[in-house]
Amino acid sequence: MPSTRRPALAAAALTAALALTATACGPSDDKASGGDTKPSAAASQKGDELPSLPKGIPSQDLEKWKKKWKDGAWKNWDKEQWVREARDFINPIIEGHWKPDTMKDARSSDKTLATQGAPGSVPGSGSSDQGVTDPEPRPVQAKAVNLPYHNNAAPVGKVFFDSPEGHMVCSATVVKDPAHPGKSNMVWTAGHCVHAGKKGGWYRNIAFVPSYNDKGLPAAQVNSAPVTDIAPYGVWWADWAQTSGQWISQGAETGGAGAPYDFAVLHVKSEGGNGKSLEETVGNALTVDFSTPQVKSIRSMGAWGYPAARPFDGQKMYDCIDKPGRLTIEPSQPTMYRIGCTMTGGSSGGGWFAPGPDGKAVLVSNTSIGPSNSTWLAGPRLGTEAKGVYDALSQKFANKR
Repeated sequence: MPSTRRPALAAAALTAALALTATACGPSDDKASGGDTKPSAAASQKGDELPSLPKGIPSQDLEKWKKKWKDGAWKNWDKEQWVREARDFINPIIEGHWKPDTMKDARSSDKTLATQGAPGSVPGSGSSDQGVTDPEPRPVQAKAVNLPYHNNAAPVGKVFFDSPEGHMVCSATVVKDPAHPGKSNMVWTAGHCVHAGKKGGWYRNIAFVPSYNDKGLPAAQVNSAPVTDIAPYGVWWADWAQTSGQWISQGAETGGAGAPYDFAVLHVKSEGGNGKSLEETVGNALTVDFSTPQVKSIRSMGAWGYPAARPFDGQKMYDCIDKPGRLTIEPSQPTMYRIGCTMTGGSSGGGWFAPGPDGKAVLVSNTSIGPSNSTWLAGPRLGTEAKGVYDALSQKFANKR
C-alpha cells in the first residue's frame, strides 16, 4: 500500500514557512493583483524594455522587431534561429498572452517531468552522500494544499512558457534576493522549464503566476473566472533567466547527465506594472540553502507544485512530504535528493523545502525527474554551481528595481 505518512515536523514547520508574513497584503489589498492598477509612466517604460536582442537584429530595428514578435513571430521555431547560449536569453512582454483560458490549456508533456529509471546501488563512503543510491522510496500520495493558496503557500506558483509543442507549464517558488532584502523579484524553478538543453534553446514567453487558481476552482470554471481568481497577484514576466552551463550543454528529455544541474532562477517584472516587487506583492519569499545538507541530517523534506499530467489536471496545488533518500545517476555527477511522491509532470521546478538550522523552512532543491509510474521525485542538490547561478542573477539586477 502507498505510504501516507507526513512527518509531524514538516507538517508544521514547512507549511508555516509558506504562509503569508505579517507584512503581507492579500491579493485584493492595495490592488496587489495589478489588474485595476494603472501603471506609472516609469513602470510602463520599464515593462516595454528588452534585455537584449537576438543576434543579427540592429538596434535601430528594435520597434519593428518587437511588433513582429508580438504579432506571432515567436511561433517560429527554426532551429537555426533558436537562441541557446546563456547570453542570448530574450523574453519580451506580450500583454494578454497569458489569459485564464491559455493558462488552463497549457500542458505538461512526458518530457517536462523526465522519465528516469533508478540505477543500482553505487558504493559510497560512510560519511558522504556522494555516489550513493538508496532503495527506492515508497510512494507518498500527493496532498492538496489548503485554500486559498495566498494564505497557505503564497510563494508557490506556476511558470508558463511556449515551446515548439505549444503552451507548457512548470512550477516555481519566490526566493529572496540578497541585493534587494524584502523586495525580491527572483523565482526559483528547474532548468528544463526555461531551456531545452543540449538539443534546443531558450523557451519563450516565460511568465510566473504566484498562487495560481487561488481558490482551487475546477478546470471547467477557470475559463470564465475573474482573472483575479486565477492570477491573484498578476502575471510576472521573466526579463532574465539563468540556468547552469551543465544543463545547457548536457540536459536531455530524460534528464540525462544534466539532471543534477537542473535548476534555474528567473528575474521577473509585473505585466501590470504595479510598482511593487514580487516579494512585497505576495508577502513572502524563501531563503535558498546552498549547503547541500546530507540526507541523514534531514528528517523531512517537502515538494510543492502543480502536477498537470494524469491523474491531475494542473489546476490545483499539491505537496508531498517524506524523509529524503539519495539517487546517483552517474558516479561522476553530484548525488540527487529523492522522495516518495505521486505528483506528475507540471510539478517540475516546484520548490523542495526542509527545516534550516534555525527550524525555519528553506528551499533546498526543486523537482527535476521522476519515473513513468510517478511513484517518486528527484531533485538536484544546490551547491556551488547553483549558488553561482543565483548570485549572478542577483548581481545583474543589483542596481535596478
